[in-house]
Amino acid sequence: MSNRAVSMFIPHGGGPMPLLNDPGHRAIIEFLTGKARTLLGLPKAIILVTAHWEEHVPTISSAENHSLLYDYSGFPREAYHVKYPAKGSPSVAEQVKLALNKQGFHAKLDNRRGWDHGVFVPLLLLVPDANIPIVQLSVLESQSAEEHIRMGRALSSLRDENIAIIGSGMSFHNLRAFFSQLPIDNNTPFEDAIQDACESIGLERDEKLLKWEKFNEARYAHPVGHAEHFMPLLVAAGAGGDSKGKNVARLPFMGAVVSAYLWS
Repeated sequence: MSNRAVSMFIPHGGGPMPLLNDPGHRAIIEFLTGKARTLLGLPKAIILVTAHWEEHVPTISSAENHSLLYDYSGFPREAYHVKYPAKGSPSVAEQVKLALNKQGFHAKLDNRRGWDHGVFVPLLLLVPDANIPIVQLSVLESQSAEEHIRMGRALSSLRDENIAIIGSGMSFHNLRAFFSQLPIDNNTPFEDAIQDACESIGLERDEKLLKWEKFNEARYAHPVGHAEHFMPLLVAAGAGGDSKGKNVARLPFMGAVVSAYLWS
């Protein structure tokens, strides 16, 4: 039996809304509490790449315990009393730093920043027992496809130690479209292009994803300068190594569809 952990990309929804049982998040809630749990299995640790932490260089949470960062506003009081008592892992954080540095990154550790809602919101649904150590990893302010795929490639070998890689973002994230009073344009062609790329193998997948900005309606899905929610998908894909990805969910969300992917 293989002890190789998965690489996954999951949608985390809007702010704390999945934890508040928002009807518009029903499909995401059901996926994270159902199929996604089965797909994840029981890794010894999770490296969680969050769209809500952007830095110049890859930055890694490295404390034994991290507070939660309630990086949202205007929600009911209970959204600010959420707890997620999973442990961090200084040793895994060091492994992440070493793996990234070997690939030419100048990664750094951060033992102070709290886990943001891109971490604790989906994990409360995906790993409710909080019994798996978590290491939070930033995305890059550059929003460079090449750099994020290379980050994932650097982390791929850690999967052989039963350390899972999870990218937490959204395959469609156009806030203006979400909050306008107009119907959201059909984003299925963009999701189709992502699926075609992710279900390709190895270098072919990477070459397609490097050109994601040319996908049909790419800049409607992720406006220029605001593609941070797509970057965790690129890291997860890179961490897939040479294996073929699989679209494991297309979920209705606020008039659009959002996707989840698995590399096993």
